[in-house]
Formats: sequence, structure tokens, C-alpha cells
Amino acid sequence: MLSVLIIAGSDSSAGAGIQADLKTCAALDVYAMTAITALTAQNTMGVTAIHEVPADFVAAQIDTVVTDIRPDAVKTGMLANAAIIDVVAAKITEHALPHVVVDPVMVAKSGDRLLLEDAVRALRELLFPLADVLTPNIPEAEDLLGHPVRTDEEVREAARELQSLGPRNVVMKGGHREGDAAIDILFDGRDFHDFSTPRIRTTSRHGTGCTFASAIAAFLARQETVPEAVKHAKEYLTEALRRAEPIGHGHGPVHHFWDLYPD
Repeated sequence: MLSVLIIAGSDSSAGAGIQADLKTCAALDVYAMTAITALTAQNTMGVTAIHEVPADFVAAQIDTVVTDIRPDAVKTGMLANAAIIDVVAAKITEHALPHVVVDPVMVAKSGDRLLLEDAVRALRELLFPLADVLTPNIPEAEDLLGHPVRTDEEVREAARELQSLGPRNVVMKGGHREGDAAIDILFDGRDFHDFSTPRIRTTSRHGTGCTFASAIAAFLARQETVPEAVKHAKEYLTEALRRAEPIGHGHGPVHHFWDLYPD
């Protein structure tokens, strides 16, 4: 059976993080393993506490999993601090792990910061060069690059700048932009590929970034090309947003298992 290794933080409300990643992979018929980097106390309204896992224990989780079950792809999410980013990059290199999808998780949907400031440099310098696909949203791109990203041309220029840091492909997510269409832009170092779907107006947006990146990893594990994986991941997420039902009092989760249930 095809498999994906998820390296990310836990969300106690199960809408984002490891829990969303597991649901996504299960829905897409790919076996998911995990290396947990942090525990969060959070719900649909916000994050109240974060407990970071020691970096050596993150390394132990990765070593133990991959020496038994070889992953066909890897997805990283919340990495919390520079020490964890260091060991994750080292282990990806040591084990020559394939199809690495990096979701540069820095801020939760509620606005709570999930990546410490001193870790941003480590993320850029150590992990980006190992990424087959980088999946920033607009606020993350602005944080990483240190300047606003607003217009269509600025989005494309930001993709070029981020791709120059090492990722082979960059997907600029369009969820934070205005308009009736949600347009994700993939840059492969040479060409741009636009993926457009109707924008879903919903408060159930918790975990969309985690879900999208995990779906890309799952489709890459299934030996799809990067453009194919991005296209199918976007289609899966769009329907998960459309089928979501209100849960909680804030930003509820998407419906990961929409394909298993009738309307």
C-alpha cells in the first residue's frame, strides 16, 4: 500500500494538523504515518497552549517509522522551532525521503502564531532546498519574503522569489485573495500553471492548508506529476469545503470524508 509520512503538530480539535492530515490521506486511499512535532490545545476559535516535542524525539519518530515502512511521499506542517526544523531536514536527507511537500505553517486560522520567529530562517535555509513542493498562502509568503504580495504580478514574482530559495515547485494559494474564484498558481521554475475553482463562502476553513498539502503528498505518492497532484488536491479540497457542516463556534473543519457520504 502506498504511504505518506506526516511530520507536523497535533490539533486537539482535530480540524487541522496531524488529525487533518490523517483524514486526508485516509480519504485518498493512502496510508499515513506520523512524526508529531508539537501538541496544541486549540479549538475552532483559537490556540490556548503549545507544547513542543523535543527535537531528538522527533528524530526518533522519523527513524523508527521509515526503517520499517518506507514512505512514498512526505508532508511537513507545523515544525515549531529551529531545532526541530534542523533534525527534520537532516532526517529527510539521511533517509533520502521522496516527494517532500512543505507547508510553511506559521499562523493558525485564528491568528495565533505557530512558528517562532527564529525558526523562519531555518525553514528557508534548511528545508526549502529539500522541498519538491512548497505551499504558502499569501500571508505566509509575505512573512517569508518581507514585503506585501497583492497583485497578480506580485503573486507570480513571490513564487519566483520563493522558488529561488530551493523548492522545485511553489504553489501560491489563493484562498486569502479577493474575487469569486479561488486561484492557486503553481510555478515550476520555468512555467506558471493556474488552477481556478469557484470560491466557497463558508466559515468551515480550519485546516485547509494542512488538507491541501497532505492531498498533494498523497497524489504524489500515487505517482502523479506535480501539476496533476495540485489539480486533484484542489478539487478534493474544494468539495471538502463545499460539503462542510458547521462545527464549533469559530472556524470549523472541512469535510474530509465527503466522498463516502451522499448529499
